[in-house]
Formats: sequence, C-alpha cells, structure tokens
Amino acid sequence: MPGKESITILALGDVIGKPGRKALAAQLSSIVQEIGADFVLVNGENASGGLGLRPKEANELLAAGATVLTTGNHIWRHKEIRSYLNDSDRVIRPANYPWQSPGKGWCIASSKSGSEVGVLNLQGLLFMDALDCPFTTAQRAVEELQRKTKIILVDFHAEATSEKRALGQYLDGKVTAVFGTHTHIPTADAEVLAGGTGYLTDLGMCGPTDSVIGIRKEPAIERFITRLPTPFQVASKGLRLQGAIIRADTATGRCLDIEQHTWKVEN
Repeated sequence: MPGKESITILALGDVIGKPGRKALAAQLSSIVQEIGADFVLVNGENASGGLGLRPKEANELLAAGATVLTTGNHIWRHKEIRSYLNDSDRVIRPANYPWQSPGKGWCIASSKSGSEVGVLNLQGLLFMDALDCPFTTAQRAVEELQRKTKIILVDFHAEATSEKRALGQYLDGKVTAVFGTHTHIPTADAEVLAGGTGYLTDLGMCGPTDSVIGIRKEPAIERFITRLPTPFQVASKGLRLQGAIIRADTATGRCLDIEQHTWKVEN
C-alpha cells in the first residue's frame, strides 16, 4: 500500500527441473500469503530439465508468482531463450556476460505495495567461465540502479564462498541484499552487514533434496567412484523450497532483517 515503510521480499534458490517447478506451483502462493511478501525473486536457470531455461518454463515460473527470474551459467543451454531474453523485462542473465549477449543483466520491477525494486544478476569467476569482473560490473550497475530506486537485490551466481562473501562486503551499504545461488545448498550465515546490506552466501534450491544437489543419488555417486561420464537425471523426492525472507526499509533501502528459510513440500 502507498506509504508503507518496509517491504518484504522472498528470494528463492535455483529451481531444479520439473520437480522444482511443481514445488513452486504448489507452495509459492501460500508462502507469499503467509509471510506477506511484496516481491518474489526466483533463480530459474535450472528449471528446464535440470539445466537451462526455456521460454515455456520461464512463463510457468512467472505464472506461479515470481516477480523476477534470475539465471546463471546454464542460461544458454537452450537456444530459444536468446530471443526471449531480448524481449523480457522480468527475466535476466548475469550482467558480466559480454554486452553483445542477448538480454540484460539487471531490471527494475514493481512490488505489490508499489515500491520499485532493482534486481542485479552477476556470475562469479572462481571455478566458473571467464567473464568480465563481477565487482566492477556491479559498481557500474548499482550506480545506474541507485538513480531509480533505493531497494536493490543482487543474485551472485558463484561457486566460491570467498568470492560471494567478498562481493557482499564490497557492496555493503550500497544495496539492500546480496545473496548467492548456484551451489544448491543453503548456508546458515544470514546477517545484516555493518553498512546495512543483508547477506546470505547461498539460498539453496527449489526441488528434490533427497539427491545430490538435485540430481539422482546413484548416478552422481557412480561418477565420483568410477570417474566415468554418467548421465545425470533430476531426482524427485524430498521436495523443498529454500531461500530467504528479506525485510527492507523503503525510504533508505537498508535491510532490516534477513532470514534463511526452508519450506517442505509434500510429494
């Protein structure tokens, strides 16, 4: 509602294939109602078959209640996403891909309460593909977003905990929250940093937790034991939605509170 002093944001980790989409469709609306979420950010980069994102599944996630979809290193898995990214204002890819890449790396979307929320997507460099520096990219993007909104969320899709932590400290006091995605395992370090930025190393995932980061246990274990290439299949049991609840001051953009949370979904 107009004049509301704070905003509640729900940020959810990587959606894993059909089971993850099923869990989101079954539970998201009730979670939003339960916590009074004004804005929902979902990482959708593994929503299509466990790797990548197709337009059909992107639309499915948005219809389920996501306000904005972020992505990551698997975004180019399905070539039909390229033109979709060019046309979409609510599905973004990491901003530190070359400027010639399809789509955009940040966006601004309206919350239910009317506040404008900026979302920036970045990808890490350690143990990942060589891209532009996420730190300098973040600096430029945040300066642009600050001209239009106080509330800025950063999804850092990265492997290394140290790199995620460093970016959180680098952006402390400049953005509302920095949270990691990609590793599919939620971390227990949610905190508001000294400058007022909420931080969480990894949101976790939306999908089957009776698995190896969303993949069926048996072939994953076989690959580790034999070192042979083994086809991965998305698991189906132990559905969970994992992420964070973030509350922010709409006047300053400062994070008031951030809490990691896991919701069980009945199979």
